[in-house]
Amino acid sequence: MKKLGVLTSGGDAPGMNAAIRAVVRKAIYHNIEVFGIHNGFQGLIDGHIEQMDIGSVGDIIQRGGTILHSARCEAFVTDEGQSRGIEQMEKRGIEGLIVIGGDGSFRGAQALSEKGYPCIGIPGTIDNDIAGTDFTIGFDTALNTVIEAIDKIRDTASSHERTFIIEVMGRNAGDLALWAGLADGAESILIPEKQDAMEDIIDRLKRGQERGKKHSIIILAEGVGSAFDYADDIKRTADLETRVTVLGHIQRGGSPTASDRVLASRLGAEAVDLLQAGQAGKVAGIQNNQLVHHDISDILSKKHTIDMNMFQLSKELSI
Repeated sequence: MKKLGVLTSGGDAPGMNAAIRAVVRKAIYHNIEVFGIHNGFQGLIDGHIEQMDIGSVGDIIQRGGTILHSARCEAFVTDEGQSRGIEQMEKRGIEGLIVIGGDGSFRGAQALSEKGYPCIGIPGTIDNDIAGTDFTIGFDTALNTVIEAIDKIRDTASSHERTFIIEVMGRNAGDLALWAGLADGAESILIPEKQDAMEDIIDRLKRGQERGKKHSIIILAEGVGSAFDYADDIKRTADLETRVTVLGHIQRGGSPTASDRVLASRLGAEAVDLLQAGQAGKVAGIQNNQLVHHDISDILSKKHTIDMNMFQLSKELSI
């Protein structure tokens, strides 16, 4: 392989820049030319492609977001859009593509692979909702952002003796809520995979009151429902003053943690190695701290699962 392309797609995640850097420098180390594709698959269709060198990725390993930018692209769902993307790469002699993103991005990579164009996926999403890997790029940074916010909110909750519901990202996966709730001693953790009845939430809050607890923290993943609706139910049912904080896109930003930088660097380099080895239609990941790869089709057909032992532990420690 003499030339490869790299793009980021879907929601941005801290550590994407570290992955781009690893792809570029690993490839150049092996005398492979690298082309950065701006604005995801839309940029691929439009031909927003430029050759990158070592200097192109200098001083970016510590930066959040993605220097290649990202965009949603409805056109790439179509055969016409995919063919146009392949045409743009063939015009420049690009022989393989590395796609950094989540499951939506991998569907685009899968479509290209099925058309005979070699693609490798790198999991980059703060939700940690990709099967076949223990962690995705961005999850650890987002988790630490959430924990820092909860720590500060707890100070206010304690001062005013109130219950706070903190809504975090996680439409289909509760990893952020579960890990943050366990790390910060939340009274209740509400996740899409395992939803507690309102009666159980109220009972836990009341038990805390009975032993003199003055404030409570509830962590809710956005896929469960609106934090404001839960707050209204708690006020109406238990007559407890409840406040809501929706962390929103603050969870996506910030300088990546050391863990995310190392993970991104390892996965970026592994993606280059896979293309060099003639692999196509694969997703690189990490399991038990060892690099692995799986077929994109297998990854997309499986559902990410949370660690239910962690969920049970959170209940046992929040009595």
